[in-house]
Amino acid sequence: MTIDLPFPSAQRQTPHGQRIGRAVEWRPVAAPSKGTLLEGKGVRLEPIGPQHVDDLYAALCRESDDALWTYLFWERPTDRDGMAAIVEHGVADPGQVMFAVVPVETGRAAGFCSYMRIDPAMGSVEVGGILLGRQLQRSRAATEAMALLLRHAFDDLGYRRYEWKCDSLNAPSRRAAVRLGFIWEGRFRNAVVYKGRNRDTDWFSVTDAEWPAVKAAHERWLDPANFDAAGTQLTSLSDSLSTCASLSRCSQVTGSADRKSTRLNSSHTDISRMPS
Repeated sequence: MTIDLPFPSAQRQTPHGQRIGRAVEWRPVAAPSKGTLLEGKGVRLEPIGPQHVDDLYAALCRESDDALWTYLFWERPTDRDGMAAIVEHGVADPGQVMFAVVPVETGRAAGFCSYMRIDPAMGSVEVGGILLGRQLQRSRAATEAMALLLRHAFDDLGYRRYEWKCDSLNAPSRRAAVRLGFIWEGRFRNAVVYKGRNRDTDWFSVTDAEWPAVKAAHERWLDPANFDAAGTQLTSLSDSLSTCASLSRCSQVTGSADRKSTRLNSSHTDISRMPS
């Protein structure tokens, strides 16, 4: 059986006629610091710690919040100690940088997220372990939090690749990734066993070549001029991204999956309820 896989369009050749990737001038970058504080207009990403436990337990751990935990590796904590254990793990784990998501208007932690799979030598980092409470649903703060993490990785630290991974059955997470400008790369079958069940993992990414267009779309969407007096968006982030010709070109160069087909497969309602 012959499998015909597409090649990326931008290539060079060796004297032997073998295709090789584009030349890259690269030096390893710094790892994100556990002491990093990222501040936006409507949200702060604070280094997570014991001071956030009470607010996180109140925001994320009611019985009615069970659905928020379905695709996370943890079960919903049923007491404060359970939430404290999650926070303590995030603080202690040398392989991740965990943040509390704190809306400016309340000053109280209402979610958490992490940098993980941090590879400074190759310039790759993943955002994961994302849980946003209902206070953040349909808020600009939720989108701004993700934009802050992207900007820090690319603009401040100089990473080349920013990843998003999720259970292939987690339609809300897939939809959020596409909405934010990530490109679907494929599915790793039988990748994980968690909570007594199989997980096929979908991979998404933004590269440094795509980042300027994604960043511009985020900035246009977050601009106060994009919202009316009632706070309703005038132009969706998805629409802003779909008009980015430079992002379309980057997708072709990197050989990534077609953005339109990914969106069609990710059309379910988003649990985090980020506006589309």
